[in-house]
Amino acid sequence: MSRATPAAQAGAPAVESGGPALELLVHGVGGTTPQKMLDAPRTVCVTGDDTAAIYRRAEDTDAEAHPERYRDRPVPEAYVWCNLTSGNSARALWLLLLPFMVINLAHWMRPPAKEPHWAVRLYGVLVRLIALSLTVLLVAAACEVALDLTAWQCAGSAPCSRSWYWLGFTSVAHHGWWSQPGRRLALAALAPAGLTFLLWYLSNRTWSAYESQQPLNAEPADDHVEAVKPAFSSPGFWYGRRLVARLRAAHTAAGFLTTAAGVTAAAARYDRAATSAVFETLGLLLESTLAVAGVVVVWVVCRRGRTETRLDEQLDRAVTAWLPVSSLALLALAVVYAAWDRADWVSSGTLPGDRSFGFLAFAQGVLITALAAVARHLRRRAPGERTALCGLGGPAVAMLACALGGVMTGGVAQRVADWVDHGAIHRASFNGPPALLTWQASVIPALLALLIPVVLFFAVRTWRTARADAPRVMADYPTEQPDTARTRQIARARAMAGLTDHAPVFLGIVSGASLLLGAAALVGAWWTSEVPEQAADRAATPIAFAADAAQSLGSWCTGFGFLLFVTWGRRAYKDAAARRTVGILWDVGTFWPRAAHPFAPPCYAERAVPDLAWRMNTWTERTGGRLVISGHSQGSVLAAAAVWQLPAATRRRVALLTYGCPVERLYGRWFPTYFGPAPLQALHQEVHCWRNLWRTTDPIGGPVLTGGDVDRGPLLDPLAYGRTREHPLPAPILGHSDYQADPAFGRERALLLAELASGVPNQRADQGSSGRSSG
Repeated sequence: MSRATPAAQAGAPAVESGGPALELLVHGVGGTTPQKMLDAPRTVCVTGDDTAAIYRRAEDTDAEAHPERYRDRPVPEAYVWCNLTSGNSARALWLLLLPFMVINLAHWMRPPAKEPHWAVRLYGVLVRLIALSLTVLLVAAACEVALDLTAWQCAGSAPCSRSWYWLGFTSVAHHGWWSQPGRRLALAALAPAGLTFLLWYLSNRTWSAYESQQPLNAEPADDHVEAVKPAFSSPGFWYGRRLVARLRAAHTAAGFLTTAAGVTAAAARYDRAATSAVFETLGLLLESTLAVAGVVVVWVVCRRGRTETRLDEQLDRAVTAWLPVSSLALLALAVVYAAWDRADWVSSGTLPGDRSFGFLAFAQGVLITALAAVARHLRRRAPGERTALCGLGGPAVAMLACALGGVMTGGVAQRVADWVDHGAIHRASFNGPPALLTWQASVIPALLALLIPVVLFFAVRTWRTARADAPRVMADYPTEQPDTARTRQIARARAMAGLTDHAPVFLGIVSGASLLLGAAALVGAWWTSEVPEQAADRAATPIAFAADAAQSLGSWCTGFGFLLFVTWGRRAYKDAAARRTVGILWDVGTFWPRAAHPFAPPCYAERAVPDLAWRMNTWTERTGGRLVISGHSQGSVLAAAAVWQLPAATRRRVALLTYGCPVERLYGRWFPTYFGPAPLQALHQEVHCWRNLWRTTDPIGGPVLTGGDVDRGPLLDPLAYGRTREHPLPAPILGHSDYQADPAFGRERALLLAELASGVPNQRADQGSSGRSSG
C-alpha cells in the first residue's frame, strides 16, 4: 500500500465548508502499517483490536471537536486489516489448505443467470460435493501414510520394521500384543482422526475470530434499483453461520468415517475368509452402518445452501452436534472391532481398499463434467455477460482444486514411501502407495511439457505487444525527446500488465489438460494394476524408458510441489516481496465466505466488511458529516461491499474513491453474479458519487466500466518521461502502487468531497495533464 498524502495537495481545489469530512483509507494486498498509510510517525487506535483496527494521527484524535481545523481537508483514518490474512508466520500453514480455498472459489463463479432455479441449486450442490471429495481425499491420504505404508506394510515386514526403531512394539518382529495387523491399524488410526479433529478445531476457532461479527442491518435499496440489487446488500451475505456449521459437521463426520472405513475394510476382508461367522456378521454390519452414515453425510451436504436474505442465527443442532459424535462413535467401534484377537492374521501386500483412490478420482471427474454442463446451461441464459472462459471458470477452478489436492496427497504418499523404505519401493517386502497415485504423478511431466509452448506463446506475444505499443507511449508524452530505452521500459510494463487479461485462457488449458491426463492415469492404473514402470516392462525399449523416466520425474515433481507449498507459505509471511507475489490469489480466495468447504482458510471479509459498514454508519449518524471511503486494490473491493451494507440514507452521504481496483478486471469476469455489469451499475446509482483511478501499467486494477463519470484514466505512468524540474531524477513506473503520488488523486478526492457538500454529483471529466479521461 502506498503512502497517503495530505488532502490539500498542490493543485487541488478547496473544499467548501459543509461540516466535518472524513476519509477512510483501506489498504490492499500485502498490507501496510497505519504510520505509512497516514504519513505520520505517531498514530492512535480509534477502535478495533490487534486483528483489525482503525487508526488516526495522534493530532487528529479530537478532530470532531474542532471542525475549524479541517475546513480545507478531511480527517484521515486508516483501516488496517492485514493481520486478518498475513498476521503471524504460523498462518503459513493455511497454504496447505489451498485446494479447499480454490474449490470454495468455484462456488462463487456461477454464471449470472438466476433461472432456471434447479440449475442454480444444482450448481451449488455439485460444488459442495466436490469439496466433500477433497476432504475425503485428504483424510484418505493420511490413512494411506499411517495405516497402509506405516502400520500395514512397514510394521508388518520384519526387514522394514527393523530399520526403524520408532515402530517399536508395533513391529511384527517383536511378536508382541500390538504386532497383530488389526491392532496396528487401530493405533495408526489416531493420525487421520487427529487430522480431522485439527481441521474441525481450526474451522471452529477461525469462525469465532473472523466470521462471527454481526453485520449492520441495512435497509432495502431504493425501488429503482431493486431489480438489480446485488447479493452484497443482503443482511445474511456476510454471516453464513448456519451453512458453515452444517458443512463443518458433515466434513468432520466424513473424515472420521473415512478413517473408520480404512480400519474396518482390512479386518472385514480377513473375517470373510476365516471361519468365524460371528466376526463376519459383525464386519458386514459395521460396513453397512458406515455406508449408511456416508449417505447421511452426502444428504446433509446436498440438502441446503446459503441463506442470505435474512440473518440466519438458527443452527441445526441435530446435525451439528450428533453427526460428528455419531461418526466418532463408529470410528471407536471400528477400532475395537479391528483390535480384537486374530492370532493367524498376517498383513501382506497393500491395505485393502487401495482402489478407493480410483473411485474417488472417477467421482471427481464425473462431478466436474456435470458442473461444466450446468454452468454452460446457465451461461446460455445470460449470453451478454463478460465472463471468464465463457462461463466455465467455475468448473475449471474446481478441476484445479482437485489437481492441487492430488499433487499434495500424492506427493506426501510418495515421499513417505521413499523415506520409510529407504528408496527401495519395489522390494518384495514393501509395495509402496497405490498404483493410481504413481500414475497420477507420472502424467505431471507430460502436463509441464504441454505448458512450455503455451508459456512461450504468451512470452512472444507480450514481446510483440511491447514493440507495437512504443508509438502510443510517445503519443502520451508529446513534448518529450524520444529515448529508446525509456520507451521500451514503459511499453514492456504495459505489456506485462496486460498478461492478467490472458489468465483465463491459461487456466482453461491447465484445467482441460489436467482432466484428460487424469483420466488417462485412471485408465492406466485400472487396466494394468501396476505402476507405469512395471506395466511397460514388456513393451518396446523406448516406451519402457519413457515410462520409467515419467514415473521418476513425476515422483519428484509431486514431492517438490508439496515442499514448495510449505516453503512459499513460510516465506510469504516473513518476506514482504514474497507476500505480495502470492497475496493476490490469497486475498481474492479468502475474500469469499466459506460456502463450499468449511475447512478453507477463513473469510476475512466477514470481519472487514461489518467493521467498515459499522464505522461509516455510526460516524455519519453521529456527526452528520461527509465521508469518502478510499480503497486501494483489494481494499477497493472491501469498500464497495461495505457500501452495499449501509442503509440507503447513509449511502447518500458517502463517496467512493477506488484506485488499482480489480472489481471489474478480476472479480467482474470471474464472479459475474456478484460483480457483473448490473451490480456495478446499481452501485454507481446507489452511492452518491464514485471515482475510479487506473493505469495501463497496473496488472491488477482497471476501469470499472459502469459508464458515466466513474472511471478516470488511464493515468500517466510514469508521471514524467524524462528529467524535469519537478522530477530531476527518473520517475519510477508505479504500476499498482502509489496512486496517491499522482496529482489526480488529490483533485478527485477534493471533487468528491465538494460533491457531497453540495449534494449534486460533479460531472466534470477534465483530467488536466496527469491523465487521459476514459469517458
